[in-house]
Amino acid sequence: MHPPADRTISPDFESRRPLVRSLARGFVCGCPNCGRGALFRAFLKPVAACPVCGEDFTHQRADDAPPYITIVIVGHVLVPLMLTAQIATDWPSIVHLAIWLPLTAAFAMALLQPVKGAVVALQWALRMHGFDGGAFPDPAEVALDHPPTGAAARRSAARGAPLNEP
Repeated sequence: MHPPADRTISPDFESRRPLVRSLARGFVCGCPNCGRGALFRAFLKPVAACPVCGEDFTHQRADDAPPYITIVIVGHVLVPLMLTAQIATDWPSIVHLAIWLPLTAAFAMALLQPVKGAVVALQWALRMHGFDGGAFPDPAEVALDHPPTGAAARRSAARGAPLNEP
């Protein structure tokens, strides 16, 4: 994978970022680069940079992916267990609620931080959202620097929105 010749390349662009190792380090809430530094400063708040190797994590954009992935995992694990318990027992519904609701909440909370760590590590390993060392500009940041043109400018003018003048 080589960037186009007209873009700047950081010295570490060609360095390897093994995906599986990065995901494993992120899942245990460690730095995907060195594996020794902590990835989080609070439950779901990533550190700005690794305290050990200095890797910058301000670029991460996990957004809604960790909750969605957590819901999928929890659902695929617990729903078969719930159905099996429902079929195999004569428990009243209140007993099922007393068992499965707290278990679902606990399982989801236990998985949320590791899944977010893995998502941040995935972004780092794939050089997404600025983790490429500046070789490829982030489209969201580039859009902020340039005023709309063409149809987008006409729509902005029709709404009465001021154009960003350079």
